[in-house]
Amino acid sequence: MIELEGVPELIDPVMICAFEGWNDAGDAASGAVAHLDREWKGEVFAALDAEDYYDFQVNRPTVWLDGGVRRITWPTTRLSVVRAQDAGGGSPRDLVLVRGIEPSMRWRSFCNEILGFAHELGVEMVVILGSLLGDTPHTRPVPVSGVTSDPDLARTMDLEESRYEGPTGIVGILQEACTHAGVPAVSLWAAVPHYVSQPPNPKATLALLNRLEDLIDLRIPQGELPEDARAWQRGVDQLAAEDSEVAEYVQSLEEARDTADLPEASGEAIAREFERYLRRRDGQPGQPGQPGTPGGLAAEPGLTEGGKDSSYLRDTASGRTRPSRPPAKDDEGESAGPEEDPEGRGKGRGEGRGED
Repeated sequence: MIELEGVPELIDPVMICAFEGWNDAGDAASGAVAHLDREWKGEVFAALDAEDYYDFQVNRPTVWLDGGVRRITWPTTRLSVVRAQDAGGGSPRDLVLVRGIEPSMRWRSFCNEILGFAHELGVEMVVILGSLLGDTPHTRPVPVSGVTSDPDLARTMDLEESRYEGPTGIVGILQEACTHAGVPAVSLWAAVPHYVSQPPNPKATLALLNRLEDLIDLRIPQGELPEDARAWQRGVDQLAAEDSEVAEYVQSLEEARDTADLPEASGEAIAREFERYLRRRDGQPGQPGQPGTPGGLAAEPGLTEGGKDSSYLRDTASGRTRPSRPPAKDDEGESAGPEEDPEGRGKGRGEGRGED
């Protein structure tokens, strides 16, 4: 029995999840949820029992001093809630943020606990963020794909229907658990250049937030992420310029990417980016448009000079009505998203944090 004392009735809640480890190249996914928690001042209301899901020899606890008193922080998964006020004047809605480390054991029980919270809170949709290593150049916009195992959701939200077969992580397992429980679920995957896999990667984090913004139709404050993304790219540009082999390799990736993206330069894609620009311009009066920056960064959606907006103050209003739960769907034999390329993850990762 899940008890949620002190949690108010939520407004149109969406659950946003990210897990450190195998599904979090460059810490892009966990960084995105941490950004939401920081910008909207999340309040933790629950934590899963670390003893049930983590091997402490793989994910070790940390010791720290609190006013001279030694304390221990155990690796676990925590849930917090934020009230997101749309800067465009729309109705507020609540986000349930799930942030933790990929569990070491009992994945089915882990997913059942997460789904138990989703049911009790009346969550309308679960969005799971992930990032992977791929053959993508750092000088181009970060590819972000949306994947679902629900054919109806794929059609209505213009998402890819999962056809992946092979090893998967907690992102794929949780998405399938949601599908079989009748909870709409989407996974968003950002591709991180495998030749610069060290975290953090603010450019990939920003790309995930931009895609999430479109998915849930809610403008997300960007804080310092745009400037961090520009600084990250300038740093990688400099490193690449100092090594002729790396520079040549990046150029080959750019040529391959540009050739593949030619069909995407359609009127629909251009209109979508222009709509994003208009939303941000209308939400920030007097804000200049997206500046040109070296290395092609200006092409990345949402890289504008932006800080905290005073319109993102927390709203204390409540008034959720729990949506009816759709019927559970039969197992169609589908698994995690096609972006979960197990071979692509091994390049340059080598961190072993929560990985199988």
